[in-house]
Amino acid sequence: MTRIPTDEHRSSVSRSWSLGESPWQDLPSPGAAAARVIIDNDFAGDPDDLYQLIHHLLSPGVEIRAVIGSHLREGDGFYPGADSATQAVAIVHDVFARIGLTSTEVIVEGSNLPLGDRATPQPSPAVDAIITEALRTDTDTPLYYVAGGGLTDLASAVLTEPRISERLTVVWIGGNEHDDLALPPPDAMPIEYNLLIDVRAAQVVFTDSELVLWQVPRDVYRQCLVSDAELRRRVAATGPVGRYLYDETAVITHADRPGPGAPETYALGDSPLVLLTALRSHFEADTSSSRHLVRPTPALEDDGSYTARPDARPMRVYTQVDTRLMFEDMFLKLQELDAWLSTP
Repeated sequence: MTRIPTDEHRSSVSRSWSLGESPWQDLPSPGAAAARVIIDNDFAGDPDDLYQLIHHLLSPGVEIRAVIGSHLREGDGFYPGADSATQAVAIVHDVFARIGLTSTEVIVEGSNLPLGDRATPQPSPAVDAIITEALRTDTDTPLYYVAGGGLTDLASAVLTEPRISERLTVVWIGGNEHDDLALPPPDAMPIEYNLLIDVRAAQVVFTDSELVLWQVPRDVYRQCLVSDAELRRRVAATGPVGRYLYDETAVITHADRPGPGAPETYALGDSPLVLLTALRSHFEADTSSSRHLVRPTPALEDDGSYTARPDARPMRVYTQVDTRLMFEDMFLKLQELDAWLSTP
Protein backbone atom coordinates (compact mmCIF):
# COMPACT_ATOMS: atom_id res chain seq x y z
CA MET A 1 0.00 0.00 0.00
CA THR A 2 1.00 3.62 -0.39
CA ARG A 3 2.21 4.87 2.97
CA ILE A 4 -0.09 7.43 4.54
CA PRO A 5 1.97 10.59 5.25
CA THR A 6 2.45 11.63 8.84
CA ASP A 7 4.10 14.70 10.35
CA GLU A 8 7.34 12.71 10.58
CA HIS A 9 7.22 11.66 6.93
CA ARG A 10 6.04 14.89 5.30
CA SER A 11 8.42 16.25 2.75
CA SER A 12 8.80 19.61 1.05
CA VAL A 13 11.44 21.19 -1.17
CA SER A 14 12.94 24.65 -1.40
CA ARG A 15 11.85 25.31 -4.99
CA SER A 16 8.21 25.67 -6.02
CA TRP A 17 6.05 25.93 -9.11
CA SER A 18 2.40 26.10 -10.09
CA LEU A 19 0.30 24.27 -12.65
CA GLY A 20 0.70 25.96 -16.01
CA GLU A 21 4.44 26.35 -15.44
CA SER A 22 7.27 23.96 -16.31
CA PRO A 23 10.39 25.56 -14.83
CA TRP A 24 12.33 22.29 -14.87
CA GLN A 25 12.47 22.34 -18.68
CA ASP A 26 15.58 23.94 -20.19
CA LEU A 27 13.54 24.71 -23.30
CA PRO A 28 9.91 25.76 -22.71
CA SER A 29 7.13 23.74 -24.29
CA PRO A 30 5.53 25.54 -27.23
CA GLY A 31 1.90 26.62 -27.17
CA ALA A 32 -0.99 26.08 -24.82
CA ALA A 33 -2.20 22.78 -23.42
CA ALA A 34 -4.06 20.67 -25.97
CA ALA A 35 -6.44 19.09 -23.46
CA ARG A 36 -7.92 19.52 -20.03
CA VAL A 37 -7.68 16.57 -17.64
CA ILE A 38 -9.47 15.52 -14.46
CA ILE A 39 -7.46 12.83 -12.67
CA ASP A 40 -9.36 10.31 -10.51
CA ASN A 41 -7.43 7.62 -8.67
CA ASP A 42 -7.42 5.54 -5.49
CA PHE A 43 -4.14 6.94 -4.19
CA ALA A 44 -4.30 4.97 -0.91
CA GLY A 45 -3.92 1.74 -2.90
CA ASP A 46 -1.45 0.36 -5.43
CA PRO A 47 1.43 2.86 -5.81
CA ASP A 48 1.32 2.70 -9.60
CA ASP A 49 -1.06 5.65 -9.33
CA LEU A 50 1.74 7.78 -7.83
CA TYR A 51 3.79 7.31 -11.01
CA GLN A 52 0.77 8.26 -13.13
CA LEU A 53 0.02 11.32 -11.00
CA ILE A 54 3.53 12.75 -11.06
CA HIS A 55 3.95 11.95 -14.76
CA HIS A 56 0.69 13.76 -15.57
CA LEU A 57 1.62 16.77 -13.45
CA LEU A 58 4.94 17.00 -15.31
CA SER A 59 3.23 16.95 -18.73
CA PRO A 60 2.63 20.52 -19.95
CA GLY A 61 0.65 19.30 -22.95
CA VAL A 62 -2.38 18.90 -20.69
CA GLU A 63 -4.02 21.25 -18.21
CA ILE A 64 -4.80 19.49 -14.93
CA ARG A 65 -8.13 20.80 -13.71
CA ALA A 66 -8.71 18.51 -10.73
CA VAL A 67 -7.07 15.62 -8.88
CA ILE A 68 -9.66 13.44 -7.16
CA GLY A 69 -8.75 11.08 -4.35
CA SER A 70 -11.23 8.21 -4.65
CA HIS A 71 -12.06 5.24 -2.48
CA LEU A 72 -11.01 1.60 -2.37
CA ARG A 73 -13.21 -1.30 -1.35
CA GLU A 74 -13.56 -1.35 2.41
CA GLY A 75 -11.29 -4.11 3.68
CA ASP A 76 -8.98 -3.82 0.66
CA GLY A 77 -5.55 -5.33 1.20
CA PHE A 78 -3.78 -2.09 0.25
CA TYR A 79 -5.75 0.02 2.73
CA PRO A 80 -8.62 -1.63 4.65
CA GLY A 81 -10.10 1.43 6.36
CA ALA A 82 -13.44 3.08 5.62
CA ASP A 83 -11.81 6.46 4.88
CA SER A 84 -9.66 5.55 1.87
CA ALA A 85 -10.73 8.60 -0.19
CA THR A 86 -9.79 10.88 2.71
CA GLN A 87 -6.41 9.18 2.97
CA ALA A 88 -5.97 9.40 -0.81
CA VAL A 89 -6.27 13.17 -0.59
CA ALA A 90 -3.64 13.30 2.16
CA ILE A 91 -1.28 11.33 -0.08
CA VAL A 92 -1.85 13.69 -3.01
CA HIS A 93 -1.04 16.70 -0.81
CA ASP A 94 2.17 14.93 0.21
CA VAL A 95 3.09 14.26 -3.44
CA PHE A 96 2.53 17.91 -4.34
CA ALA A 97 4.85 18.95 -1.51
CA ARG A 98 7.54 16.49 -2.62
CA ILE A 99 7.65 17.94 -6.14
CA GLY A 100 7.29 21.59 -5.05
CA LEU A 101 3.85 22.03 -6.61
CA THR A 102 1.79 24.71 -4.86
CA SER A 103 -1.50 24.33 -6.81
CA THR A 104 -3.26 22.39 -4.07
CA GLU A 105 -6.60 24.01 -4.92
CA VAL A 106 -7.11 21.33 -7.60
CA ILE A 107 -7.11 18.50 -5.01
CA VAL A 108 -10.62 17.29 -4.14
CA GLU A 109 -11.98 14.41 -2.13
CA GLY A 110 -14.27 11.80 -3.58
CA SER A 111 -16.84 9.69 -1.81
CA ASN A 112 -15.64 7.17 0.75
CA LEU A 113 -18.60 4.95 -0.20
CA PRO A 114 -19.61 3.15 -3.41
CA LEU A 115 -23.01 3.62 -5.00
CA GLY A 116 -25.87 2.00 -3.11
CA ASP A 117 -27.83 1.57 -6.33
CA ARG A 118 -27.64 2.67 -9.96
CA ALA A 119 -29.99 5.63 -9.57
CA THR A 120 -28.72 7.44 -6.47
CA PRO A 121 -25.48 9.47 -6.52
CA GLN A 122 -23.01 9.63 -3.67
CA PRO A 123 -22.44 13.35 -3.01
CA SER A 124 -18.87 14.59 -2.60
CA PRO A 125 -16.74 17.64 -3.37
CA ALA A 126 -15.43 15.66 -6.35
CA VAL A 127 -18.90 15.43 -7.89
CA ASP A 128 -19.31 19.18 -7.68
CA ALA A 129 -15.87 19.75 -9.23
CA ILE A 130 -16.57 17.36 -12.12
CA ILE A 131 -19.86 19.03 -12.99
CA THR A 132 -18.43 22.54 -12.75
CA GLU A 133 -15.53 21.75 -15.06
CA ALA A 134 -17.57 19.78 -17.57
CA LEU A 135 -20.19 22.52 -17.94
CA ARG A 136 -17.73 25.36 -18.52
CA THR A 137 -18.61 27.53 -21.53
CA ASP A 138 -15.47 29.69 -21.57
CA THR A 139 -13.24 27.10 -23.27
CA ASP A 140 -13.45 24.62 -26.12
CA THR A 141 -10.32 22.69 -25.07
CA PRO A 142 -11.37 19.02 -24.92
CA LEU A 143 -11.85 17.54 -21.46
CA TYR A 144 -10.66 14.05 -20.49
CA TYR A 145 -11.67 12.25 -17.31
CA VAL A 146 -8.90 9.77 -16.54
CA ALA A 147 -9.63 7.14 -13.92
CA GLY A 148 -7.30 4.50 -12.54
CA GLY A 149 -9.62 3.08 -9.89
CA GLY A 150 -13.35 2.87 -9.32
CA LEU A 151 -15.89 5.13 -11.03
CA THR A 152 -18.07 6.21 -8.11
CA ASP A 153 -17.53 9.95 -8.43
CA LEU A 154 -17.95 10.04 -12.19
CA ALA A 155 -21.14 7.95 -12.02
CA SER A 156 -22.46 10.20 -9.26
CA ALA A 157 -21.72 13.26 -11.36
CA VAL A 158 -23.56 11.95 -14.41
CA LEU A 159 -26.50 10.85 -12.25
CA THR A 160 -26.60 14.34 -10.76
CA GLU A 161 -26.14 16.20 -14.05
CA PRO A 162 -26.62 14.03 -17.17
CA ARG A 163 -25.54 16.89 -19.47
CA ILE A 164 -21.90 16.18 -18.66
CA SER A 165 -22.09 13.03 -20.83
CA GLU A 166 -21.70 15.22 -23.90
CA ARG A 167 -18.85 17.26 -22.46
CA LEU A 168 -15.99 14.87 -21.71
CA THR A 169 -14.20 11.68 -22.73
CA VAL A 170 -13.64 8.99 -20.11
CA VAL A 171 -10.36 7.04 -20.14
CA TRP A 172 -10.66 4.14 -17.70
CA ILE A 173 -8.10 1.60 -16.57
CA GLY A 174 -10.27 -1.33 -15.63
CA GLY A 175 -12.71 -4.06 -16.51
CA ASN A 176 -12.43 -7.71 -17.47
CA GLU A 177 -11.04 -8.94 -20.76
CA HIS A 178 -13.38 -9.02 -23.75
CA ASP A 179 -13.90 -12.67 -24.67
CA ASP A 180 -13.09 -12.23 -28.36
CA LEU A 181 -9.90 -10.25 -27.67
CA ALA A 182 -8.04 -11.83 -24.74
CA LEU A 183 -8.09 -14.46 -22.04
CA PRO A 184 -7.88 -13.63 -18.32
CA PRO A 185 -4.54 -14.30 -16.62
CA PRO A 186 -3.99 -17.46 -14.59
CA ASP A 187 -5.88 -17.43 -11.27
CA ALA A 188 -7.43 -14.06 -12.15
CA MET A 189 -9.90 -12.30 -9.91
CA PRO A 190 -13.32 -13.12 -11.41
CA ILE A 191 -14.16 -9.41 -11.37
CA GLU A 192 -11.24 -7.17 -12.28
CA TYR A 193 -9.80 -5.14 -9.37
CA ASN A 194 -10.84 -1.61 -10.38
CA LEU A 195 -14.27 -2.75 -11.49
CA LEU A 196 -14.82 -4.54 -8.19
CA ILE A 197 -14.36 -1.26 -6.29
CA ASP A 198 -17.83 -0.21 -7.48
CA VAL A 199 -19.55 -2.43 -10.04
CA ARG A 200 -22.73 -0.34 -9.96
CA ALA A 201 -20.81 2.82 -10.82
CA ALA A 202 -19.20 1.11 -13.82
CA GLN A 203 -22.63 -0.10 -14.90
CA VAL A 204 -23.86 3.50 -14.83
CA VAL A 205 -20.94 4.53 -17.04
CA PHE A 206 -21.18 1.61 -19.50
CA THR A 207 -24.86 0.79 -19.58
CA ASP A 208 -26.90 3.69 -18.27
CA SER A 209 -25.09 6.77 -19.62
CA GLU A 210 -24.06 8.24 -22.96
CA LEU A 211 -20.50 9.00 -21.85
CA VAL A 212 -17.77 8.70 -24.48
CA LEU A 213 -15.62 5.85 -23.18
CA TRP A 214 -12.08 4.64 -23.88
CA GLN A 215 -11.37 1.44 -21.95
CA VAL A 216 -7.97 -0.06 -21.10
CA PRO A 217 -9.01 -3.50 -19.82
CA ARG A 218 -6.99 -5.81 -17.62
CA ASP A 219 -5.14 -7.64 -20.41
CA VAL A 220 -3.84 -4.31 -21.73
CA TYR A 221 -2.83 -2.58 -18.51
CA ARG A 222 -0.93 -5.77 -17.65
CA GLN A 223 1.33 -4.96 -20.62
CA CYS A 224 2.74 -2.00 -18.69
CA LEU A 225 5.63 -3.85 -17.06
CA VAL A 226 8.86 -2.26 -15.91
CA SER A 227 11.76 -4.24 -14.54
CA ASP A 228 13.28 -3.77 -11.13
CA ALA A 229 16.50 -2.75 -12.91
CA GLU A 230 14.61 0.01 -14.71
CA LEU A 231 13.06 1.17 -11.46
CA ARG A 232 16.45 1.19 -9.74
CA ARG A 233 18.40 2.88 -12.54
CA ARG A 234 15.77 5.12 -14.15
CA VAL A 235 13.56 6.02 -11.16
CA ALA A 236 15.31 5.53 -7.80
CA ALA A 237 18.49 7.14 -9.15
CA THR A 238 16.67 10.37 -10.05
CA GLY A 239 16.87 12.05 -6.66
CA PRO A 240 14.42 12.17 -3.74
CA VAL A 241 11.23 12.09 -5.85
CA GLY A 242 12.39 9.06 -7.78
CA ARG A 243 13.56 7.34 -4.61
CA TYR A 244 10.16 8.00 -3.03
CA LEU A 245 8.41 6.34 -5.99
CA TYR A 246 10.78 3.39 -5.93
CA ASP A 247 10.44 2.88 -2.19
CA GLU A 248 6.64 2.86 -2.42
CA THR A 249 6.84 0.19 -5.12
CA ALA A 250 9.48 -1.81 -3.26
CA VAL A 251 7.09 -2.21 -0.32
CA ILE A 252 5.21 -4.61 -2.59
CA THR A 253 7.85 -6.06 -4.91
CA HIS A 254 10.29 -6.88 -2.11
CA ALA A 255 7.74 -8.10 0.40
CA ASP A 256 8.22 -11.57 1.88
CA ARG A 257 5.85 -14.00 0.21
CA PRO A 258 5.25 -17.70 0.72
CA GLY A 259 6.41 -19.96 -2.07
CA PRO A 260 8.46 -18.89 -5.10
CA GLY A 261 9.64 -15.31 -5.32
CA ALA A 262 7.89 -12.80 -7.53
CA PRO A 263 9.23 -11.94 -11.01
CA GLU A 264 11.47 -8.89 -11.02
CA THR A 265 8.90 -6.68 -12.73
CA TYR A 266 6.14 -4.33 -11.68
CA ALA A 267 3.03 -3.27 -13.61
CA LEU A 268 2.60 0.50 -13.75
CA GLY A 269 -0.89 -0.14 -15.00
CA ASP A 270 -2.26 3.38 -14.57
CA SER A 271 0.36 5.00 -16.81
CA PRO A 272 -1.73 4.68 -20.03
CA LEU A 273 -3.82 7.52 -18.61
CA VAL A 274 -0.86 9.78 -19.40
CA LEU A 275 -0.04 8.13 -22.72
CA LEU A 276 -3.58 8.48 -24.12
CA THR A 277 -3.99 12.14 -23.17
CA ALA A 278 -0.65 13.96 -22.85
CA LEU A 279 1.28 11.92 -25.42
CA ARG A 280 -1.07 11.93 -28.40
CA SER A 281 0.32 12.59 -31.87
CA HIS A 282 0.96 16.21 -32.86
CA PHE A 283 -0.25 15.84 -36.46
CA GLU A 284 -3.85 14.63 -36.74
CA ALA A 285 -3.91 14.32 -32.97
CA ASP A 286 -4.86 10.92 -31.63
CA THR A 287 -3.44 8.03 -29.64
CA SER A 288 -1.70 6.93 -32.81
CA SER A 289 1.11 4.85 -31.30
CA SER A 290 -1.33 2.57 -29.49
CA ARG A 291 -3.99 0.30 -30.93
CA HIS A 292 -7.70 0.13 -30.28
CA LEU A 293 -10.95 -1.22 -31.65
CA VAL A 294 -14.23 0.65 -31.88
CA ARG A 295 -17.33 -1.32 -30.99
CA PRO A 296 -20.80 -0.75 -29.55
CA THR A 297 -20.59 -0.25 -25.79
CA PRO A 298 -21.72 -3.50 -24.17
CA ALA A 299 -23.93 -3.78 -21.12
CA LEU A 300 -21.83 -4.51 -18.05
CA GLU A 301 -23.21 -7.35 -15.92
CA ASP A 302 -22.98 -7.88 -12.17
CA ASP A 303 -20.28 -10.55 -12.61
CA GLY A 304 -18.07 -8.27 -14.71
CA SER A 305 -18.98 -9.87 -18.03
CA TYR A 306 -20.24 -8.01 -21.08
CA THR A 307 -23.48 -8.40 -23.03
CA ALA A 308 -23.43 -7.14 -26.60
CA ARG A 309 -25.71 -4.23 -27.52
CA PRO A 310 -25.38 -3.74 -31.30
CA ASP A 311 -27.26 -0.44 -31.30
CA ALA A 312 -25.38 1.14 -28.37
CA ARG A 313 -23.03 4.12 -28.65
CA PRO A 314 -19.50 3.35 -29.82
CA MET A 315 -16.57 2.98 -27.43
CA ARG A 316 -12.85 2.39 -27.78
CA VAL A 317 -11.31 -0.78 -26.40
CA TYR A 318 -7.51 -0.58 -26.35
CA THR A 319 -5.64 -3.72 -27.32
CA GLN A 320 -2.02 -2.45 -27.15
CA VAL A 321 -0.32 0.57 -25.59
CA ASP A 322 3.01 2.17 -26.52
CA THR A 323 5.05 1.36 -23.44
CA ARG A 324 8.29 2.66 -24.96
CA LEU A 325 6.98 6.19 -25.45
CA MET A 326 5.09 6.13 -22.15
CA PHE A 327 7.93 5.02 -19.88
CA GLU A 328 10.80 6.78 -21.62
CA ASP A 329 8.89 10.05 -21.36
CA MET A 330 8.30 9.44 -17.65
CA PHE A 331 11.96 8.57 -16.97
CA LEU A 332 13.20 11.72 -18.72
CA LYS A 333 10.71 14.02 -17.01
CA LEU A 334 11.75 12.65 -13.62
CA GLN A 335 15.38 13.42 -14.51
CA GLU A 336 14.47 16.95 -15.58
CA LEU A 337 12.52 17.56 -12.38
CA ASP A 338 15.36 16.28 -10.19
CA ALA A 339 17.94 18.43 -11.97
CA TRP A 340 15.79 21.52 -11.34
CA LEU A 341 14.91 20.67 -7.73
CA SER A 342 18.55 20.00 -6.86
CA THR A 343 19.80 23.31 -8.29
CA PRO A 344 20.47 25.82 -5.50
